[in-house]
Amino acid sequence: MAEHATLPVTGMTCAACQSRVQRALEAEPGVEGAAVNLLLGSAAVEYDPARTSPERLVAAVRATGYGAELPSSGPVGHDHMLMHGAAQLEEYHALRRKAIAASIGGLIVIFFSVPLMTSAGSGHDSVDPLMRGVMDHLASWLSGVLPWLFAIPRDAITWGLLVLTAALVVWAGGDFYRRAWSALRHKTADMYTLITLGTGAALIYSAIATVAPGIFIRHGIAPDVYYEAVILIIAFILAGNALEARARRQTTAALRALAALQPATARVRHDGIDRDVLIESVHSGDVVVVRPGERIPVDGAVLEGDSAVDESMLTGESLPVAKVAGGGVTGGSINGSGALLVQATRVGAESTLAAIVRLMRDAQASRAPVQVLADRISAVFVPVIVALSLVTFAIWMATADHSPALRGFAAAVAVLIIACPCAMGLAVPTAVMVATGRGASLGVLVKSGEALQRAGEVDTVVLDKTGTVTQGRPAVSDVIAAAGTDFTSDDVLVFAAAVESLSQHPLAAAIVAERDRRGLRAVHPMAFQSQGGMGARGNVDGRVVTVGNDSYHAELSIDVSSLRDPVLGAAASGRTPVLVSIGGTAAGVIVVADPIRAGAAAAIARLKAAHLDVLLLTGDRQEVADAIAREAGIDQVIAHVLPAEKVAAIERLQREGHVVAMVGDGVNDAPALARADVGIAMGGGTAVAVEAADLALMRDDLDAVADAIILSRRTMRIIRQNLGWAFGYNLLAVPIAAGALYPATGLLLSPVLASAAMALSSVSVVGNSLRLRSSAIRASSPP
Repeated sequence: MAEHATLPVTGMTCAACQSRVQRALEAEPGVEGAAVNLLLGSAAVEYDPARTSPERLVAAVRATGYGAELPSSGPVGHDHMLMHGAAQLEEYHALRRKAIAASIGGLIVIFFSVPLMTSAGSGHDSVDPLMRGVMDHLASWLSGVLPWLFAIPRDAITWGLLVLTAALVVWAGGDFYRRAWSALRHKTADMYTLITLGTGAALIYSAIATVAPGIFIRHGIAPDVYYEAVILIIAFILAGNALEARARRQTTAALRALAALQPATARVRHDGIDRDVLIESVHSGDVVVVRPGERIPVDGAVLEGDSAVDESMLTGESLPVAKVAGGGVTGGSINGSGALLVQATRVGAESTLAAIVRLMRDAQASRAPVQVLADRISAVFVPVIVALSLVTFAIWMATADHSPALRGFAAAVAVLIIACPCAMGLAVPTAVMVATGRGASLGVLVKSGEALQRAGEVDTVVLDKTGTVTQGRPAVSDVIAAAGTDFTSDDVLVFAAAVESLSQHPLAAAIVAERDRRGLRAVHPMAFQSQGGMGARGNVDGRVVTVGNDSYHAELSIDVSSLRDPVLGAAASGRTPVLVSIGGTAAGVIVVADPIRAGAAAAIARLKAAHLDVLLLTGDRQEVADAIAREAGIDQVIAHVLPAEKVAAIERLQREGHVVAMVGDGVNDAPALARADVGIAMGGGTAVAVEAADLALMRDDLDAVADAIILSRRTMRIIRQNLGWAFGYNLLAVPIAAGALYPATGLLLSPVLASAAMALSSVSVVGNSLRLRSSAIRASSPP
């Protein structure tokens, strides 16, 4: 059986890095799947423990030149996320300091380069007319204000700029060169390879022009220097990286905020004494005291007290929920004005909060299928750009009418600098991370990037009835004994409740609850048998009792025609009739009412406004299903189906070309949830249903289904915009940098401007993804 491991990976800086680590892991024997996340700095791996191990996976990553560690043995909790957030913050501050220093250094270099960069100062035509025009105007003004600047010998300026530039390159840009060298040692290339080649070539060219200008002059080439380009390129890239690091930290803010909901301590009562202990020391069964206004530290059951608890961190709804003795509370929620005494039931990695954090982190580490194209391009991107840079230089050398070496050199450097795979690598994961965080704030847990993408493609939503469209808390409204028999309504209820006491169906619970409410005797059945979606039977007081629908009785050759009138009457009013036979004789009907959820009709209207087909799928009678559908505003109904037939109904819709989302909450919905293109488990549903689903709703509200699908659609739209920008940017920018506009306009893009454009591309992709954080998902209009 495959196991899962999430490895922390360090040193990744772009899509090419991410792709290289992923290929290395996928090539490892025994690895069944890998998803490497640049933003989280992690690799989620499914592997066969009989063929490989986490140690070998770590070694495979390190062999590519990147750092990796064994996964933590503990849950992903507050401390872990706090350290991750602190590391991201420190990265941002370090990049910002270096960017500011490089920018100041760049301004100093430009200031002293003015005499060198004017037409008069260089004595030759410019390879960058735009920059030269700016510098000529600046020089005209400075010469009148600071005449001493133009009196400094050219050699003194160039030597001074060489020393300052070299110092800034080593301190501010040293990481670029170290990472490029590491990639070269491992026979790979990444974005830092491009930056190093571009800035390194400009620095070496300028250094030679400073130390030995005669070499250029003898060959008819002006000894131009590009120190300002080297420093400004590094400054722009550092500034872009700093903004990107800040934005990346914002994409994981929701995950850190969830992890931070876990209090560090809990007040445990033992032998009548209260004392504060670390949360790690709390065990299941411990009694915890929660004072007014405190955050509840554990999942548990209320023993004493009553209060209103803010559960918005789980459900996305701000209204507090009343809690009394016997009720359940969730760790991380906020207690209101009353004190509570809570017995812990789930702690540590088993708690609801830990499960949510784990689901969110796994989802953010996963890949959406749409990312495959970006990964394929990133894998060959850097070698292609290096080749294009060499081709650019060769074309300029062969075709330029004058200064071919200078023009070719500037264009080749600009191609190297402007083409960066970062934007492609960030296009999909940033949107997925922001969307999962936004979903959590709405009470929607997305289990993977693949599920997020599929949900955006859904065109048909299939709703289970009980517990999904209806409240799922049915209650007996009437018990009708069959006419012409000796059975009373109490007899019908006692015998039916005896059989249903061993059933887990919501209707069974309602029947047992009604027996207890009336104070009738409880009988334990013998030889209990159940048939999913049909009914159950057992031996009660020596007689075989059958409880279920008419099809179940017909299958057992029991005549229930005498119950036709009460059955039809109940069904016509949207209530569910449960037929009861005792000793093979129709005994009566138990009528169960399960009203639709508040807001269900409005939520279904939102789904239809979003151009989605909505169907009701239920094992209940056609008449009951039709009545519920009319009240909820659903036009299409598939009723009287068994769990296996629910799966068949889903498959039939898929064969017709529909992308189907199934929404359910019960054990009998699990097969259909798993078969649907997107399975959505309602809040409060069974663990089996939640496990089978792709999306889990943390609030018991159909409106969350609309939220989930609209969020997915908007996320896919953002992803398409990101990919379009990332691909389009390089398709346009690289030819411009190579000089495609020069024949018509005389414009040759400066390497400095190329670096600014490159930094802007990555920041724009991350910024576009962050728009999802404030997107009005719950607007009444369709997306």
